[in-house]
Amino acid sequence: MENMELAKWYVIRTYSAYETLVKKNIESMISLNGLQDSIFDISIPTEEDIVEKNGKRKVVERKKFPGYVYLKMIYTEPLGYLIKKIRGVSGFVGPEGKALALTTDEVKRIGLEKITAADFHIEVGDNVRIVSGPLETFLAVVDEIYADKQKVKVIVQMFGRQTPVELEFNQIEKLTN
Repeated sequence: MENMELAKWYVIRTYSAYETLVKKNIESMISLNGLQDSIFDISIPTEEDIVEKNGKRKVVERKKFPGYVYLKMIYTEPLGYLIKKIRGVSGFVGPEGKALALTTDEVKRIGLEKITAADFHIEVGDNVRIVSGPLETFLAVVDEIYADKQKVKVIVQMFGRQTPVELEFNQIEKLTN
């Protein structure tokens, strides 16, 4: 685990609806080949969506980026070869199929790295901007902080009314005066 600071996030392109299978196969590959010091995290970002069917509302979890799996790893050619040979993987995202690491800004925007309560420097009453999700670019005021769930409740001014909205830590940024 001492190599984790060298690890970067990479994107793997998968066949349609193979994301979960690819994740399980990579987890198996890690345990069989002892790659715990090379691959640190596997992520399939999801979001909650409200669907109305037969007059009833239902919360459904959807993949944010269907057809893609994200890996935090220390990339080497032999490891890249092993990953490309996994059933359902069509290759890495990058020029000519070569692995290209995501930038810090891209990782933050996608929400791959969870912000810990210690790194979260926003307090109740602070003015914030929503940086991702359906209310992106809206301004809000922090009403409550749920550190255990890594969420905040903010008050957003919409259609002349104050509306409470629950967001994750990485969906807001503090406004500087």
